[in-house]
Amino acid sequence: MTDTADGNERIRPRYFHGIAGLEDWRVLGEGACAYFRTGSFTTGARLVRAIAELPGLGPHAPDVDLRPEGVTVRLITLTDDYYGLTERHVGLAREISATARALGIAADPSAVQTVQVTVDALETPAVLPFWRALLGYQDRADSGEDLVDPGRRGAPFYFQPMDAPRPQRNRVHVDVWVPYDQAEARVAAAIAAGGRLVSDADAPSTYVLADPEGNEACVGAAGAPEPG
Repeated sequence: MTDTADGNERIRPRYFHGIAGLEDWRVLGEGACAYFRTGSFTTGARLVRAIAELPGLGPHAPDVDLRPEGVTVRLITLTDDYYGLTERHVGLAREISATARALGIAADPSAVQTVQVTVDALETPAVLPFWRALLGYQDRADSGEDLVDPGRRGAPFYFQPMDAPRPQRNRVHVDVWVPYDQAEARVAAAIAAGGRLVSDADAPSTYVLADPEGNEACVGAAGAPEPG
């Protein structure tokens, strides 16, 4: 894939992970994320200010979460018809990483994750409006099966189509998106804590787990690079 003049060409997680210079970043369920361990609120604020001063951010500024321990940065394009990564994020990710290094702040790619709530629905058009109103969420661009927090803080909701009722299994579950190189360890930890593996048919991108009482959850990983 080649760069475009405006940087708006859509890219896939595997493409992003295969580019040199992006080792600080991992694509999760929602965009590319990096976590920088600052060790103090003051140092974190200094990093956020430096990111804000990068030239040409404009409407493409990243989402930033500042905490005393560190700073999480997320890159994602939100338009009327797209919700994902673009070529522009490649250069911006490199600039943010370089800014952190100049301040002596290290990244920890293993520390990022996002959580999504999935609702199994027989008739999504009938169910989704209830959740939209209850949560104060809005439809996600490019999807009739997703709701997102307009403030981009709360967990997104995904409405997974079902062909028939499934009373023997829970119909609301949590999806935990982790870095592609952390998924197996997260699954192993959950099993060691009393869970069980329900299915790894879609591994390494998705693992279905259950707690000791049968409540299910999924571990998802996006865009593992090609071997070698």
